[in-house]
Amino acid sequence: MTTAEETRTGGMLAVRPVPAVRRGGSFRLRPVAAFAGTALAFVAVALAVGAPSPLFVLYQQEWGFQPWLLTVAFAIYAVTLLITLLIAGSLSDHIGRRPVLIGALALQIVAMLVFLFAPDIGWIIGARSVQGVATGAAMSTFTAALVELAPEKQKKLGATIGSTAPVGGIAIGAFLTGLAVQFVPQPTTLVFVALVVLFAAGILVIVASPETVVRRPGAARSLIPRLLIPAAARSEFVGAIPLFLATWMLAGLFIGLSPSILHGVFHLDSGLLNGAIVAVPPAVGAVAALLLTRAVARTTVVWSMLAILVGVAVAAVGIGAALLPLLFLGATVAGGGFGAGFSGMLRILAPLAPNDQRAELFAGIFLVSYLAYGLPALAAGELIGVIGLLPTALGYSAAIAVASVAALVVQVLKTPR
Repeated sequence: MTTAEETRTGGMLAVRPVPAVRRGGSFRLRPVAAFAGTALAFVAVALAVGAPSPLFVLYQQEWGFQPWLLTVAFAIYAVTLLITLLIAGSLSDHIGRRPVLIGALALQIVAMLVFLFAPDIGWIIGARSVQGVATGAAMSTFTAALVELAPEKQKKLGATIGSTAPVGGIAIGAFLTGLAVQFVPQPTTLVFVALVVLFAAGILVIVASPETVVRRPGAARSLIPRLLIPAAARSEFVGAIPLFLATWMLAGLFIGLSPSILHGVFHLDSGLLNGAIVAVPPAVGAVAALLLTRAVARTTVVWSMLAILVGVAVAAVGIGAALLPLLFLGATVAGGGFGAGFSGMLRILAPLAPNDQRAELFAGIFLVSYLAYGLPALAAGELIGVIGLLPTALGYSAAIAVASVAALVVQVLKTPR
């Protein structure tokens, strides 16, 4: 059964899903239902990214391993995700979105089961590795599928949800896990069993969704590690690199280091607070991105860089003076800049790639973003043992501020006059 049709729009090949319901005995969701279900499945992937963060402190208390292993557990996810993006980021452009997404969600189930039955930190690191592979395979494919499944007049909505689903899901996952740590006797069982159920439901949605890409040759060749940005998007992509650095370094600060900051600087060991500080920036970011969907994208990214600059400065003062309200205020302001800036940049970039190169474009975007997310946090983990937690956190904040200033200058220069 053919599940995609080719059309010509302005000389560009486009592929749109056929609104099939039941043909030849197989069931297919209508595009709107498939769009909503695919977005929820993408949120589930992001839930699983944020969920383990509040549990790491519990693992350390239970197993008594060295603190630097927490950084390894955090960073190994980003490393394996990056490798997978390089190898398989554009695979779905050749074999279709559905096979890649089904395989990625099945691999997520494997990772959650390893988390659930892990007897020591080595198994947790292994689970994070598997999770990184699964997320790397899913990230660019989910984002491309959402743009393609979005209603014809709402393509910007597809790009917006593609950018907000990861950050919003991380926020929800971290906060719900923090609640579970605080109030549930067996939080790990509840968290990972629930995620297994969500991923199983996501597989059913993808199986029933229409395909949006016609298969084409070159799948094996696409597995050769490379970063190839469509020609029409290259100028904007290069100009967006400082913005990706600023936004995702900010995510790395709060997701990777904030539980250690709460413990080492503020001397707090609350699961609820750990979940909240991880959740605030992506949660505010997701709301800001959704509220600003109709705003001019270029203007949005300019103001978002100012928000990150102000927010990270306030957060740094809060860390340096051990004032928790200032830390949360800075996280809120910077988080709004994170979500609005990343979403706005995706709205600029997404229309510049045809359907059969869109996953490749998003693979490049997420490759740069997750390098900014993982490598600085890994370096910070090493520096903590050398210069201490407080100087490391303040230096990390200063690096984010520098990246946001660079992004602000580039985007102002690109603003039409």
